[in-house]
Amino acid sequence: MLKTVVIAPHLRRQIEDEARKALPGECCGLLQGVRSFDDVIVEVVHPARNLAEANDRFEIDPAEHFRLLRQARVTGQEIVGCYHSHPNGCPAPSDTDGEYALEHDFVWLIAAVTPDACDLAAFTPENGAFRGLRLAKTREN
Repeated sequence: MLKTVVIAPHLRRQIEDEARKALPGECCGLLQGVRSFDDVIVEVVHPARNLAEANDRFEIDPAEHFRLLRQARVTGQEIVGCYHSHPNGCPAPSDTDGEYALEHDFVWLIAAVTPDACDLAAFTPENGAFRGLRLAKTREN
């Protein structure tokens, strides 16, 4: 069972910077990495253009998603999750997020951003709801 998302500080900062730049809208992208026991280790953050027209929604281009899936396989990695920002500063999945979260053990990283702060939180869909995941900067053995 997935418990922890390991993401290096420089990748966290990249997502936080994107979230601030996207205000008042949402940023979005995909997370590339590997699975190891109960951990997902994020190796690469792939920003994506948000196709959604509303400021409180995100939509990643499916063609870009498939391209990155193929690219990750070549490196022995996979697309382990997605990220997006919540410009309302709330680090919890929205009802809309729940409508699109279908893949078990797929990480949903949310950057809750306001002009003054940005908090990251990680979740995975499980039995029709989101379950919180631990965020770590390095893998603990």
